[in-house]
This record gives sequence, structure tokens and C-alpha cells, in this order.
Amino acid sequence: MKKLVFPIMLCVVLSLTCCKSKENAEVSTLTSGIDFANLDTTVSPAEDFYQYACGGWMKNHPLTSEYSRYGSFDVLGENNQLQLKDLIEETAATTHDKGTVAQKIGDLFNMGMDSVTIEKQGAEPLANELQTIANVQSKKELTKLMADMNLDGIDPFIGIFGEADPDNSSMNIAWVWQNGLGIGDRDYYLQADQQEVRDQYVALMTEMMSASGYSKMVNNEGKEADMAKAVMKMETAMAQAFMDKNTLRDPFKTHNIKTIDEFQQLIPAIDIKSYLDIQGLGSLETVNIGQVDYIKTLNNILNTTDLNTIKAYLAWNVINEAAPFLSSEFVNANFNFYGKVLSGKEENKPRWKRVVSTVDGCLGEAVGQLYVEKYFPAEAKDRMMKLVGNLQTALGERIADASWMSDATKKLAKEKLDAMIVKIGYPEKWRDYSALEIENDSYYANVVRARRFECAYQMSKIGKPVDPTEWLMTPQTVNAYYNPTTNEICFPAGILQPPFFDMNADDAVNYGAIGVVIGHEMTHGFDDQGRNYDKVGNLNNWWTEEDAANFTARAQVLVDYFNGIEVAPGLFANGQFTLGENIADNGGVNISLQALQKAKSEGTIQEEMDGFTANQRFFLAYANVWAGNIRDKEIVRRTTEDPHSLGKWRVNATLPHIDGFAEAFGIKEGDKMFVAPEKRAHIW
Repeated sequence: MKKLVFPIMLCVVLSLTCCKSKENAEVSTLTSGIDFANLDTTVSPAEDFYQYACGGWMKNHPLTSEYSRYGSFDVLGENNQLQLKDLIEETAATTHDKGTVAQKIGDLFNMGMDSVTIEKQGAEPLANELQTIANVQSKKELTKLMADMNLDGIDPFIGIFGEADPDNSSMNIAWVWQNGLGIGDRDYYLQADQQEVRDQYVALMTEMMSASGYSKMVNNEGKEADMAKAVMKMETAMAQAFMDKNTLRDPFKTHNIKTIDEFQQLIPAIDIKSYLDIQGLGSLETVNIGQVDYIKTLNNILNTTDLNTIKAYLAWNVINEAAPFLSSEFVNANFNFYGKVLSGKEENKPRWKRVVSTVDGCLGEAVGQLYVEKYFPAEAKDRMMKLVGNLQTALGERIADASWMSDATKKLAKEKLDAMIVKIGYPEKWRDYSALEIENDSYYANVVRARRFECAYQMSKIGKPVDPTEWLMTPQTVNAYYNPTTNEICFPAGILQPPFFDMNADDAVNYGAIGVVIGHEMTHGFDDQGRNYDKVGNLNNWWTEEDAANFTARAQVLVDYFNGIEVAPGLFANGQFTLGENIADNGGVNISLQALQKAKSEGTIQEEMDGFTANQRFFLAYANVWAGNIRDKEIVRRTTEDPHSLGKWRVNATLPHIDGFAEAFGIKEGDKMFVAPEKRAHIW
């Protein structure tokens, strides 16, 4: 489904933190923040800066069997999950009044940890959902079935949700978005070199159709492989119609406001008015359809595909969404494909980690409130506010000095920067979970209730004003985001810790780490997507034609440079797909480096510590954020699905375009880390 937010690290899905508890926090003399154990001094920084800055870290943190990529984020994740486990277990150890948040957290955790009951139940928690699908006798019944599945948080074919109106960012409207590819990205279905993945996906469906009992319900025992191949054929047809990921980067191409009658004309195979009525959206007059051509093609797919195949596809969506919360037969099959085949993992995470993640995902802000009370020091927020202010000043200066922009566009850019909302730590008001019921029936049933609760919450936004206080990440998340429709940057408490933010380190490393993160998120407001939104979040081309052309030409430098990077034998980076993140990295480093120079001139930064200048410490800190080891299959998966460049290239392909980097480490012509000044990307 559609996500407009631009986080710095999409691969981190749930909470990842390791702050010291408030009562144990200590203040010490400022250090350089450089850990010499992270370095590999056998390599020249001019030849491979990533290896030089992170080689020691990578040697000391080898991949373990449960990881496909293990980096700085994951080290924080290990510590964080232990902390969340303690908080959740403490809550779960005692009985609480029915309906309290504590009861919901505790009961959901306890049911998730009750492997004996989960194994005994097997596929039973799925039976009613699958039987409902099996009972469908005609395509006319698909409208109600699809709408009901949407309400359960399952989105076959399409997703519908509430998000800001591109023309009026203060109001939420209904969006319709392409959805329903079980493997994930459309390229898995279309590229010749992904045949093994497709074959394994069919094998997964075959196994699960039998294990779930669905094939028996439709009198197709022994024919599961045929059902799976038919579903695969239909999903491939859907993938061919999907808007590709590069086109999706253009927000004007996903801005298609249609009346309900026009929506109906696009897809007469579904009774749109009944579909919306079931979801409580019967009063809607318009929707924004993200991908019009896909909806047209979907209508043809629904008309020409036999009913049994459509039913098998819908059943597969239910089974696949449920698998991680069922017995080991389902969990293992799910992991074997999504963990091993796609990412190269060798072993699933232990149950307690998976259950903690589920509780955190279902009751995120409730868990976050517990976390903040114990682990987030108020002084961290104060120091962050100062850093953000310094970075805003630096970006404002860089906008003013941009020789390629007209004064008219600069004025509007500066207004947008000044209007940017800053959120740090945790929300001012907490989410109300009173409508979420956690019952003592099955782990999976409660996950479904949580999905229904979340779906109802998202649907309730439609037709109402945008809530400017809402957070799109929980406070315990190690991540950050920029949201163009609210023009806000957000830094949850989870990211305000080493290696991003070190309260005990000289600020040269903080500018190199959290400072770049701040600058990165600010730059998203002016990247190839974010620049299309004005200061209040409306989709609005506020650039002069000449300035837009200059921006595109400068951005193309990054596209071409990253397109030339061979990330694995025969596999090259996608410079267009990763452009927004690469612009944000480029801008983030430049902006934070400029803020560092100002701090140095004011005497607040020590020039040399532990043998490194302040600028050198800045770049070492930046590289350490992306330290990590990764499996070959995960390189392929991320290059296919992730709009962020791989960690190695967020360092080795970003820094050669930074003038101050070449100066700090004496990078010269002929060095591998050298790019001639006239060939560097100079945008923000």
C-alpha cells in the first residue's frame, strides 16, 4: 500500500532501541566518539572508505544464522528487544482488569508464547475464513468478500485507505492503490533471472493450500500444485499491469481524483458502491486512484479468470497473512520462502523475539509509552532541538547560495523549510486502544482483531481533517521520516542513541551521524518527490521551469553514478529508484557538514581528538551508521525492493560527491574514492 513518508531506513520495521534507563544514565567527560575497533587501517580511506571506517566492525560482528543483514541498526535491535521483552514480560506476569492496556499487552504476549496451544490448534484458527471463501458460488459474491477482507487488514487486488488530499493537505480522502502480489515487487514475476524464486513461491502455495485444509474444502485434494500455478499465472498478469516502481516516484502520476461513478466504470466486475458501503464509506463522492491503468486491467483479469482460481488467490492471501502466527508447520514454510529463499537467512528468530515484535506492532504506542517512561532522558530532546535548529539554518544558507536556483524559487523553498514541523522523542498525545479487544481464544484471532482495529482507525480518517499531532512511527523505533503532506520531520526516541546520537561524545560525531539523519530528512522535502509539495503539503509545482530543469539535470548525475555500480555479479544498482534517498544522503551530509563548520567557528567543537580532525570524525561517524554484513540473496532482494541504496554504497558512492570529504582525507585524482569536482552531484 501507499506510503508517502520517506524514512531513512525502511528495512527497520519495528522498534530498535538500547537507551540506558533514566535512573542509570550518567554524564561523563566528552569523548571523541571514535571506536578504533571499528576501523580497518590496513585499507586506505582513499581506496575504500567503507572498509577503512567499518572493516573492524564487520569483522567483529559476523552474520548470525537469523540475519540476512546485520548492521548497526541490528545491534541496537538486539538490545532493544531485550528491553521490550522485560517491559512486556513484567506486564504479562500479573493479572490485569479486562479492557486495560496492560491486560491487552500481557494476554497477547502470553498467547503468542503458548506454543503448545498454538501447535494443537494447527490450521483451526483459519477454518472459518477459508470456508467462507470456499462457499462462494459466483463472481457477484466477490464484492462483499473483498470488502470484508479489506476490513480484516488483508488487501487482495487493491487497498483502500485514508491519506491527505494532494490538492488540500489539511483533509484526508480515500485512496485506492494497487496491491496483492504475494512475492512482493513486480520484478520477481517478470525478470528472467527470478525463475527460481517463482518456482519456490509456487511450491510454498502448494504446501500451504494443503496444510490449511483449503484444498479439501473445495474438493481439490491432490491438485494443490495446479491451484498454485493458476494463482501464479493470475498474479503475473497483475504484476504486468502494476505501475513500476520508478513511475511510482512521480506523485503527479498517482494523483487521479475520480468520482464513484468513474471508479465504477473502470472496474464493473466489482460493485463499487456496495464495496464502499460495506467498509462504511458509502457517502464518498470521490476517491484518488493511484494506478488507473492497473484498475482497468484488473477488471479484465477478474472477468477472464475462472472463479476457482480467484477463490484460491483470495484463500492464499488469508493463509499467507496468517502463517507467521500459526503452528510451526506454517511458520516454517513461511520462513523457508521469505527468510531463506528471498533473503538467505539460515534460521528463524526465536519465538520470544517474534512475539515481542507482534505485541509491539499491534499495540505500538502503548508499548512506547512504557518505553519512554523508563528509557528516554529529557535532556536528549533538548539537545536534539538545538541540532535541528542548526541544521535548518545550514540548509537555509545552502538554499540561499544555490547558484542554479532563481530568487523566486529560493523564496518559496525557504518558506517551506521555515514551515517544517519538527517532532522529537514521542507524541504529545497517545493513541487510544480502548476499542481493541484481546480475547482468550487464539493468538491468530487476536492478530486479526488488531488488524481490524488498525484498519478501522485508518478508515476513520477519511473525510476528516488531518491530525497534525499524529505520529507515523512509534517512539521506540530506530528510524526517522519526512512526510511531505504535513511537511514534517520526525525523530523517535529510539534513534537518539549511539551510533546516531551520543550524549557523551563531542558533537563532531553527532553531526556526522544524527546530524546527517536530520539533514537527510529535511532534504526529502526537496528531493525528486518531496520538491513537488509546497510548504503546507499540497501537491503543487512551485518551481520555475528553468529551476526544475536545473534540478533534474543535477539529480541525473546521481542517477547515472549509481546506475554504474555493480552491487553483485551482473546486478547493478537502480539509480532512478534510489534517487530520492541518494539525494537525501547527499544533502544530509552537505548540510550537516556546513553546520559543523559553523559550530567549529564558534569554538564549540574540539578540532583534534584521538588523532582525527573534527571533519574526519564527522565522516567516520557517518560511515559507522551504515556498518554491516549482508548475504548475497539479501543484496539482490534489497536492490529489487528497497529505495535505499545498500549500506556500503551509502558511504562509498555518496562521499566522493562531497567536496569536504576529499579535503578531509586528502583524496586525489587516481584514488578510487575520487570523483572530479566538475562531475560531482551538487544539489543541496
